[in-house]
Amino acid sequence: MNRQTLAAKPWRPAPALWVSLAAGAGSMLAGMGLVALMGVPVTEAVAAFADGAWGSPYALAASINRALVLMLVGLGFVLAERASLTNVGGEGQIAVGGIAATALCLWPPVAGLPFGLAFIVPMLGACLAGAFWGGIAGVLKVKAGTNEVIATLMLSFIAIWMVYGSVQSEQLLRRPMTTSATLPESLEIPAATQLPLLLGDASVPLHAGLPIGLVLAVVVAAVLGFTVLGLKLRAAGLNPRAARRAGMAIDRLSIGVLCAAGALGGLAGACMLQGEQYTLKAGFSSGYGFDGLVVGLLARGSVPGVIAGSLLFGFLRSGGINMEMVAQVPTALVVVIQGLIIVTLAGAALAIQRMEGRTA
Repeated sequence: MNRQTLAAKPWRPAPALWVSLAAGAGSMLAGMGLVALMGVPVTEAVAAFADGAWGSPYALAASINRALVLMLVGLGFVLAERASLTNVGGEGQIAVGGIAATALCLWPPVAGLPFGLAFIVPMLGACLAGAFWGGIAGVLKVKAGTNEVIATLMLSFIAIWMVYGSVQSEQLLRRPMTTSATLPESLEIPAATQLPLLLGDASVPLHAGLPIGLVLAVVVAAVLGFTVLGLKLRAAGLNPRAARRAGMAIDRLSIGVLCAAGALGGLAGACMLQGEQYTLKAGFSSGYGFDGLVVGLLARGSVPGVIAGSLLFGFLRSGGINMEMVAQVPTALVVVIQGLIIVTLAGAALAIQRMEGRTA
């Protein structure tokens, strides 16, 4: 191809990019219209959103930390999706990861471990707990034929109530009651077990979970795109019967990939507890597992798509919280706006899929 040919064919963004951008812009405009209908000044609401999402170093770091949790759950979803398994249990995996991380952080010998093991060991424990929780769904699917969507969803509700029970009982994780006003939550985890701040400055609370998450994103992308395991997952997802006849251990593969997805969800719970909240309380997962599921769905099997989607929803969460507090935008309206963005982006993904099918 010569220079004249290159000059005759200038680069143009793919139609899929325009569809996604148009869907995002349209949903934002519709959201602003809903804000105006509620009687809230649009400029005030937008300013509050921007300030909460990226208006200061603290806000920017908090948004990225939230995106990290969503990314880990989304990576687990994409990993399972490659084998045609749907992991909707991110919320439960976050919950059991948070329980395990809290229990290990509060176990006295752990806080005295050297070389950073004080915060690494609880993270590993959270991964194991999440893997176990995901593995239960895998075993139920393989041994009893239970649909993994139902299994992971029901396990999430069980895990959420396990968190509630853990912080209600002094024999488990509830802090000792000194007065009737003592909240049902755990003790604050020791400083040694908290995730170190990357910049050493509490005003910019980026923590060590971020590089760990980015490394895992690269690992997942490499596994899916360049390894025999990734090829086996794709084969099992496209035609499990043919893969089984080719000698692949489909049952073990299914259990293993759900364990891996659960481990990522458990790590997300550890990052929430050790990097931000520091105490376990009922509802600490705050719906991150379900938002991470949406991130995974919108990513359409792409790890870069997971990263982009998690950043979007991380900023939406931070901006929405500040918009509610500063501009008095009702919580329900914030949720509606987020749902509107999800629906339009999902519709855009469907349009892109049809567009690609026509051009194939």
